[in-house]
Amino acid sequence: MTDTEERQRALDASMENESVGHKDNYGPMVQISIKEYDKLKEKQHYITDKSLIEYIDKIEFFVKELRKHIVRVDID
Repeated sequence: MTDTEERQRALDASMENESVGHKDNYGPMVQISIKEYDKLKEKQHYITDKSLIEYIDKIEFFVKELRKHIVRVDID
């Protein structure tokens, strides 16, 4: 067996260990305080990813540029 095959087999075995167990076993877990949980829960309502914010800023710029060319005319 080659080195690459051995590494893949070890990786596969480690992933199998995570999914094997009792039906109620949810895999590896961490414990956090309620206060930390509340902060994380509150953060989910905000966009914090820098690249996504940059995209939104660009969209805002282009919308402003487009608005300059809008002429609203009432046609009767």
